[in-house]
Amino acid sequence: MLRNVIALTLLSASLLAAANANAADKLVVSTWGGSFKDLIDEAIGKAFTKQTGVEVEYITGGTIDRLNKAKLAGTAESDLTFTTSHVGWLYTNDKLFETLDMSKIPNAANLVHQARLSPSHIGVWGYVYTIGYRPDLVPKGVAFDSWADLWKPELKGTLALPDWDPSHIIAVSAKLSGSDAEHWKKGEDKLKALIPNIKSFYTNDANSQQLIATGETPVQVMLSMNAYHMMEEGVNIKLAIPREGAVLGVDAMGINTGSKHADLAYTFMNIALSPEVQAKIARINRGSPVVTNAHVDPEVAKLPGMLTTPAQWDATLNIDPELRARKSAEWRKWFSENIMAH
Repeated sequence: MLRNVIALTLLSASLLAAANANAADKLVVSTWGGSFKDLIDEAIGKAFTKQTGVEVEYITGGTIDRLNKAKLAGTAESDLTFTTSHVGWLYTNDKLFETLDMSKIPNAANLVHQARLSPSHIGVWGYVYTIGYRPDLVPKGVAFDSWADLWKPELKGTLALPDWDPSHIIAVSAKLSGSDAEHWKKGEDKLKALIPNIKSFYTNDANSQQLIATGETPVQVMLSMNAYHMMEEGVNIKLAIPREGAVLGVDAMGINTGSKHADLAYTFMNIALSPEVQAKIARINRGSPVVTNAHVDPEVAKLPGMLTTPAQWDATLNIDPELRARKSAEWRKWFSENIMAH
C-alpha cells in the first residue's frame, strides 16, 4: 500500500514537472498577421528557437483588436506583444506591459533615440508613412515633391487614407498650416480642403494593397513596408519623400504583465535588436534598423523611406508617440465626423 502511495506521488510529481516543462517549451507572441508575422518568425523567431530550443507560438490580430482584448481580460494572452509605438503607450498606461529591465537587453544600448519609446516598450524596426502612387495611373506631369501636392485638383477622387489612424494626415495638414501635431486644430481647414481628392479609406494593410494594386486609388498615404511588398509582387508603385519629411513610424515590442516567461521574452527582444537580425529585417521587409550598428546592404539603404543614418531619422515628421496615444481617440472621432462622413 505504501509503495502504491509513493509510486502515485512520484507519478504526480513527474507529470507536474512535465507540465511545467511543456509550459516553458513555447513563448507566446502577439502580433499582426500576414507578412509581418512571417517577418517576425523568419528574422527573429527562428533565431530565438535555434538559440534557446524554445518554440514560438503566434497570436495574430489587428492592433486595436488585440489591445481591446487585453484590456477586457485585464491581461494579454501572450508573453510578448508587437504593436505600434503609440498603441504601446496605451498598453503601458493600462499596466498591460511590464517595466523593462534594460540590463537584460544589452543590444538595446545601440537603439536610436526615436526607438526609446517608454519604460515599458522599445522599437524593433522603423518605417515611414509617405506618398505611394502608381506612375502609370496618375495624371502626367504630377509630381510629389511636397505633401501639398496631394491637394492638387488634378488628383480629384484618387487618394486613399487609413481609416483607423488619421494621425499622419492630421500632422501633415498641421505642418502645411504652419503648426504641428500638438496644435493640430490649426490644420483643420487644410485637411477639409483635401476631401474632394479622397476616394476611399482603407481598413488594414491588405485593403491598402488591394486598392492600389487594382488602381482604384492610384495615390495613397502608404506604409513604406507595404509599398515594397507590393513592388516585389510586380505592382508598379513608387514612393515619394516630400521635402517636409515623411511621417515616421516605429513598431515596438513589450513584455506582457504577468508573463511567466519574462526571461525568455527578454532573450527574444535582445535577439531582435542584434545587428544581424536588424539587417535581415531590412533585407526581408525593408524595415529600417533601430540600432546604429546594423550593416544594411547599400542597395537597400538607398531606397526611399529607408532610415539608416541619424540624419535620415531626424529628417522625418516624428509625431510624439505619447501625444498620439493621448490624442488618438479625439483624432479618430474628429476625422470620422469631419472627413470620412463627407
